[in-house]
Amino acid sequence: MPRADRYLTLMKSARRLLARRTFLAGTMLAGVGSAWVGLSSSWTARFLRERVKEAFRNPAPAPHQPKPGEWADNAVTLAWLGHSTVLINFYGLRILTDPAFFPRIGVDAGVGTIGPKRLISCALKPAELPTIDLVLVSHAHFDHLDTPSLAAVRGRPALIMAKDTSDIVSRKNFSSVQELRWGDSTKIITPRGDVLVRGLEVKHWGARLRNDTHRGYNGFILEREGRRILFGGDTADTPLFSEYRKHGPFDAALMPIGAYDPWIRNHCTPEQAVVMADAARARLFIPIHHQTFRLSSEPTRQPIERAEAALAKEQGRLALREVGETVVLRS
Repeated sequence: MPRADRYLTLMKSARRLLARRTFLAGTMLAGVGSAWVGLSSSWTARFLRERVKEAFRNPAPAPHQPKPGEWADNAVTLAWLGHSTVLINFYGLRILTDPAFFPRIGVDAGVGTIGPKRLISCALKPAELPTIDLVLVSHAHFDHLDTPSLAAVRGRPALIMAKDTSDIVSRKNFSSVQELRWGDSTKIITPRGDVLVRGLEVKHWGARLRNDTHRGYNGFILEREGRRILFGGDTADTPLFSEYRKHGPFDAALMPIGAYDPWIRNHCTPEQAVVMADAARARLFIPIHHQTFRLSSEPTRQPIERAEAALAKEQGRLALREVGETVVLRS
C-alpha cells in the first residue's frame, strides 16, 4: 500500500477512535448529569426535574372566564385572572396587578421561556382584556414582573413599580413609568379619571436574579371616590398591616396565600394572610398567589382550603376562590 494511502487509512482509524471516545465520554457525562438531576436535593436539580416533568403537560383551562366588556363603570369590579394578576374596574378606570398571561414565567432564552409552567391558563388572553389605564408591579421576581406580559397589555397605561425595578421594563409600552418607595404616594391622572396610589412596606425580598438585592418590593393602596383596595403583593407574616388601618377602611384586600412551604420566611400562610387583612381593617378577602404555578411544596389546593377554613365563620367575606371568578364590591 502506498505511503499516502496508509496515512489516510491511519487518519480515518484515528478519527473513528476519537469519535467513539467522544461519544462514550458524552454518554457518561449525560448519565452522570441525569443521575445528579434525578437524585440531588439542590435547588438547581429540583428546578430541572420540575421543568422535565411538566414539559408535555398543557395548562388546564381556567374554570371561569370574566366578561369585562359587560362590567358597569359605576361600580368596583374585580376578576382574578390567575396567580397575582387581578383585573379591576375601579369606577371605569381599568387596573391590572402583576400581569402574567402566558404559559410560562421565567428567563427569556430567545427560543422560549425557561421557568415554571402554568397549572391553569390565564382566565383572559391579552387580546380579551379591555384597554388598561394603570398597571401595578409589586416586585421584580419573574412571576410578578413578566416582561412579555407587560408588553402585551392593551393600551399605553401608567406603570407603578417598586424602587429600583423600572430598568427591567421597556418604557415605550407605557404612558409613564414611576417607582414608589414605601410610604410614598402619587396621583395617576387618566382620561377615565384619577386614582391615588400609595406604596406599602411588606416583608419579602426584591432581587430578580441573586445579587441585585438593591431592588425593592411593595404592596399598594388604591384609592378612588372614597373606596380603597389594598394589594398585598408578596409578603411573609408581618405586623406592618396594622399600621395601614389609618389609610382604611379597605373595601377589599388582595392577599397572597401560597408558596409558604418551605418559603415561610418570604410568604405567609393563608391564616397569616387573614390576620394581616384583619389588622388592616379590610372587609373583603381576595386570595391570590395560589393554584397557578408550582412554586413550592404544599399541595396545590391546600392554600385555598386553609383560607376557606380560616374564614368559615365569616360568611361572604372570602371572594374569588377559583381562577376567572368575578366579584362586584357592594357599597
